[in-house]
Amino acid sequence: MSESIPPQQSGLSRRTLGAPAITLMIIAASAPLTVVAGGVTTSFAVTESLGVPLGFLLIAAILTVFAVGYTAMSRFITNAGAFYAYVAQGLGRPLGVGASLIALVSYNAMQVGIYGLFGFQMSMFLEAKLGFASPWWIWVLLCIVLVGVLGVNRVDLSAKVLGALVALEFLVVIIFDIVSFSVAPEGITTTTLNPTELFGPALGIVLVFGVAAFMGFEGAAIYGEEAKDPKRTVARATYAAVAIIGLFYAFSAWAFSVGIGPSNIIGASQEFGPDLMFVFMGEHTSVIFADVMTLLFITSLFAALQSFHNSVARYFYSLGREGVLPRAFARTSRAGAPWAGSVAQTVIAFVAVIGFALAGDAFGGAAALGDMSFLYPVLTMFTWLTNTGAAGLVLLMAVIAAAVIGFFHKNQRGLGVWTRIVAPVISGLALLWVFIMILMNFQLMLDQAEPDATTYILPGLIFAAGIVGIVWGLVLKATKPTIYRQIGHGTEPGAYDTELVSVPEQ
Repeated sequence: MSESIPPQQSGLSRRTLGAPAITLMIIAASAPLTVVAGGVTTSFAVTESLGVPLGFLLIAAILTVFAVGYTAMSRFITNAGAFYAYVAQGLGRPLGVGASLIALVSYNAMQVGIYGLFGFQMSMFLEAKLGFASPWWIWVLLCIVLVGVLGVNRVDLSAKVLGALVALEFLVVIIFDIVSFSVAPEGITTTTLNPTELFGPALGIVLVFGVAAFMGFEGAAIYGEEAKDPKRTVARATYAAVAIIGLFYAFSAWAFSVGIGPSNIIGASQEFGPDLMFVFMGEHTSVIFADVMTLLFITSLFAALQSFHNSVARYFYSLGREGVLPRAFARTSRAGAPWAGSVAQTVIAFVAVIGFALAGDAFGGAAALGDMSFLYPVLTMFTWLTNTGAAGLVLLMAVIAAAVIGFFHKNQRGLGVWTRIVAPVISGLALLWVFIMILMNFQLMLDQAEPDATTYILPGLIFAAGIVGIVWGLVLKATKPTIYRQIGHGTEPGAYDTELVSVPEQ
């Protein structure tokens, strides 16, 4: 007995986003100011390597090669559940469902984890400047509401808000770079741009800590159904984002080392951590400008929160539309926003934040950290979840590289061997190596002196999601063959046709 699948009555807004808008939303997910202030200093501090700036360029090169096959698939597959559809059509439907659940876990983990840092920064800033002490989770709950409101409105509204925030982030970091070069206590030296500083024992660790700065760059395909020209816009936005992010982070990391001094950057990063950037600017510009930077650091986190929220909402929408998840998730507003998926992500964030707040305040989780208890949302919620999310997304990109080969093996579609095989193999192996390095160094990423349950449970969530998804895909094959045939094919035959079509079982 087969199921009757009703046509989709409404869908995402069409021909709304151009390449610049999608590029800005991708960059917003990586949070440029947050990466320069927090990611760069953390990389210098933990790796104790001066090769951090070149590390960003190497990661950008790997992801550019990855984008060759990834964007080639975007010309033939347009689906808001990007990873899900690509894997389903390249490696098979059960693996596609597994990839979809890994994506949901990873994007939710990234988004919810960032809330921890947002709440901490907001609470500490208000207390430092106004003497107003407040629980970190109050600001997170208010932020969840604002992110949710933007999520259920037209996507171009989110794009405009994120675009403005990203522009301000770039401006303030550029000013920081200029000040760094003007100070240059050891001169404008290229010590940290010497390849020998990168290609040494610390290479793997540098890439492990650097790759998180790029998470979200793959999101262009998620907006394919809303793009003005998905066959071209997705590729343009992806290449633009990885190039801008890679060059900007590498240049700013180099500027950071010049401003502090190559001989001091590691020690200073270990002493001050993410505060180093603001301490430096307070000393060399003014306290007011440093405060403005701190506020923009907070808005940088907000922009990343909104971007990941949008990604989760569209995955829910795509999976609901094709019957992999309850069809209620496919509901959209008249403006074409995936409001059901947006609400679902808002609820997930709300529950997770309340859970961490109760664990910290009611069950002694924060007290267990002793003198570091005020850092509870950063050391647990932010550190645990963002590292888990980054690991999951790196694994998914390695799987996508294999999916590219599988997809074009069936039909070469006039593409050359570089696009179909060579680029996916090179990037896939490189990303798989980075993923293995993440697993091997997960204790270090969590800043744990000794491994504990979280060292294994958190990355285990990624594998568990994949296994559950594969099993669910096989269950659908056995019990609901009509739905099974639609997995990963929800927008065929055309990019703007939202009606489900009959697809032969593979």
